[in-house]
Amino acid sequence: MTKKFVIRSINNSDQSLCVDIFKRNDNTFGFEEYRRDKETYEGWYKVKMYEHNIYLTEKEAFSNACKYVHWLRENISKADL
Repeated sequence: MTKKFVIRSINNSDQSLCVDIFKRNDNTFGFEEYRRDKETYEGWYKVKMYEHNIYLTEKEAFSNACKYVHWLRENISKADL
């Protein structure tokens, strides 16, 4: 199993959704989207399966996360791209 290190974590406004940008030990990057139900206190769950997509840079992973994750695209400023 490839080890991943989260280098950036972005939450939506009510803290119920999150996108993690991560770097693998082979120096490639990826992202994953998570959700949580605050009232259950059961932690974070994957929303979709994006982690297998491979990107060569953090910027490329983040740009693709913005393409695939609608709430991220709607809430991120152009300066963050």
